[in-house]
Amino acid sequence: MTRLLITLLLVVIPVAGSAETPMLVIHGGAGTIRRGSMTPEREKQYRDGLEQSLRAGHAVLQRGGSSLDAVEAAIRVLEDNPLFNAGKGAVFTHDGRNELDASIMDGRTRAAGAIAGVTIIRNPITAARAVMERSEHVMMVGKGAELFATKMGLEIVDPSYFWTEHRWKALQRELTKDDKKFGTVGAVAVDKAGNLAAGTSTGGMTNKQYGRVGDAPIIGAGTFADNESVAVSATGHGEYFIRWTVASDIAALVKYRGMTVQAAADEVINKKLKAVKGEGGVIALDAKGNFATPFNTEGMYRGWIGPDGVPRVSIYGE
Repeated sequence: MTRLLITLLLVVIPVAGSAETPMLVIHGGAGTIRRGSMTPEREKQYRDGLEQSLRAGHAVLQRGGSSLDAVEAAIRVLEDNPLFNAGKGAVFTHDGRNELDASIMDGRTRAAGAIAGVTIIRNPITAARAVMERSEHVMMVGKGAELFATKMGLEIVDPSYFWTEHRWKALQRELTKDDKKFGTVGAVAVDKAGNLAAGTSTGGMTNKQYGRVGDAPIIGAGTFADNESVAVSATGHGEYFIRWTVASDIAALVKYRGMTVQAAADEVINKKLKAVKGEGGVIALDAKGNFATPFNTEGMYRGWIGPDGVPRVSIYGE
């Protein structure tokens, strides 16, 4: 009887990467990020911001919180940091406005929520989650999304809250040329129960026109999560990420071709997208805690934190 009991206990020990492996990976945007053009002081600010985001999400995971809670917590920190192109740091449209997009997805149920083109919601990722959990829809846009967020009791701010001098100056520079700058923030996580989640938030492209919406709020393009494959959050030139359904393509390579997270993410970012000059990167994570952070630009703000609780951040190609 004793031997039988020991055998049964051995059978139910969780596999590595499920209940034993909470993991959080974040990004703060990809693009032209050169070490030589950034002061040590500014680089430290970026690294500190990424670490703060990682610690916020990790604290959720450590106390047994869900991957959804961790993703939302990590992204809210980045949305409140004016250095990153989301929330407070959102870039300006051609008309001098800040229009915000966000999405979130639950890998356990494949429930999802998204908002686009909003101008008064302080934390768009929280509004996206409200759409997922407190409505029958997946996406809301513009005034309708703002009215919904107001009725849900989310924090509403005057549009002037999003005004920052360095983003305003960036718009003035862009108005004299056609080179568009992009940036996004995002997070993917797996919790102690082995459930995945992904979220993405952005101010879009500097100088964007006519209500343009990129990939960040598009499920399958900028955000995707499925416990049977991976959680993905993307950053880059959104038009390419939409047309090549980047996030869901990575998930499909993992699920149906049995590729590793690293191999699948590299295939899409450094082969498929690069071949058509689509710039950007992704963070991708599976339920066992394996993750990848490939990008085909000069740099990508990114970081990760695992069970040891040590935040690790990177910016350039190191």
